[in-house]
Amino acid sequence: MNEVTEIKIENLIYEIRGKQVMLDSDLAKLYQCANGTKTINQAVEIF
Repeated sequence: MNEVTEIKIENLIYEIRGKQVMLDSDLAKLYQCANGTKTINQAVEIF
């Protein structure tokens, strides 16, 4: 199943309370993370 799909980043950006955000699951797909959201969440420092 090697489908080539074009993801439009503009469609993955949401506005919540006046801030533009992206879901971690969408970022994991964009970066093709093997472990899904786990890798993305480990890379982000919570502040």
